[in-house]
Amino acid sequence: MQARQDADLIKQTLIVFDLDGTLTETKSPMDKEMSGLLKALLKKKIVAVIGGGKYDVFKSQFIGHLRAPTKLLGNLFLFPTTATAFYRYASGWKKVYELKLTKREKQAIRKAFQEAFREVGYVHPKKVYGSVIEDRGTQVTFSALGQEIVASLGQRGVELKKQWLAGNKKIKMKLARALQRRLPNLEVRAAGYTSIDVTKKGIDKAYGIRQIEKHLHVPKRQMLFIGDALFPGGNDFAVRRTGVKCIAVSGPKQTKQFIRSWLGVL
Repeated sequence: MQARQDADLIKQTLIVFDLDGTLTETKSPMDKEMSGLLKALLKKKIVAVIGGGKYDVFKSQFIGHLRAPTKLLGNLFLFPTTATAFYRYASGWKKVYELKLTKREKQAIRKAFQEAFREVGYVHPKKVYGSVIEDRGTQVTFSALGQEIVASLGQRGVELKKQWLAGNKKIKMKLARALQRRLPNLEVRAAGYTSIDVTKKGIDKAYGIRQIEKHLHVPKRQMLFIGDALFPGGNDFAVRRTGVKCIAVSGPKQTKQFIRSWLGVL
């Protein structure tokens, strides 16, 4: 039964992966095993990767650890900051589009964060690592423990992010709702373990799927999405609205299991 299910799923033309928590641990470099599996998959399928991180994060976390020959990179497409930017390979990674926030929008977002912190009584941790609110150009992101916690602490940083979410999920969601009330013309999403993202209105992973369909000319019925946050309230959940077939994974380990099973049938 599993082999038949795998065979049915892998008939899809395009495989779309979330990045953090799906191909890699949060803010962590992709490991050699995943790199090898993706290299093998790129020989058979078109692959797109969509995530909340900016392009520089995609480079350091993903592209820089993908050991695939350049002839295969034409089958790989990158959609950083929740598809507010798109990169494809053509003798190097080239930007196709980028939807930047305006200076006025960024100022409004920062003001809204300060007001929302006061409203919900949010107290910042005594120790943070890097910027708590980061301007990613197309997106402004709040990271409760700082943007550099995993870069600074490695696996310990990953564990601290998981612990923070376990103890602060309710206040994180309250904070996101307070922000959305103040920013009705922008999009607010509670993302990842410790993050809240703000982008232009209508930007979520459903938007990303529409951009993939538009630019890669692959209809939604021929796509398969893999992500770790497909549950209600998760930052992958919007994909379910598009009608694309979805597989929920618990992390990179399970993603590897699926890719191995697909490669066994291709």
